[in-house]
Amino acid sequence: MQLHTLSPHKRNKKNPPVGRGGKRGKTSGRGGKGQTARAGHKIRPEARDFIKKVPKRRGYGKNRARTVRTNRIPTSVVNVSVLEAAYETGETVSPKTLLAKGLVRRAKGRTPIVKILGTGILTKALIIEGCDVSTAARTVLLAALGTIHA
Repeated sequence: MQLHTLSPHKRNKKNPPVGRGGKRGKTSGRGGKGQTARAGHKIRPEARDFIKKVPKRRGYGKNRARTVRTNRIPTSVVNVSVLEAAYETGETVSPKTLLAKGLVRRAKGRTPIVKILGTGILTKALIIEGCDVSTAARTVLLAALGTIHA
């Protein structure tokens, strides 16, 4: 057996060329006009029509808070269990003291807005000033005989 003696079992059948004149007539088997008559045509995705109808307005998306209120200072959260470990009885808890103890970071170069959450146990009477306090943290702080100044 040699290469020049080999022959394929099936003939290599090609599809006839369409749309180049010849004997096919008028539309050459390509149907009507427009997008479907052109070479390499693709049907327009239906989802694109919905996307085009949605208004493109700045800040109306997933990250609206980031795009609309750029000067907003993010809130830093501190749990009651962290206060239990870092403070002594009768000490004042404020954003400045939390920053000094390294429990919160500066936000955009400024003292952050702090919210105290109620996770953990508190046994010391602390004085809270200038911090937001959740309802759970409020009950824990008042149960430990602490005071909250808004």
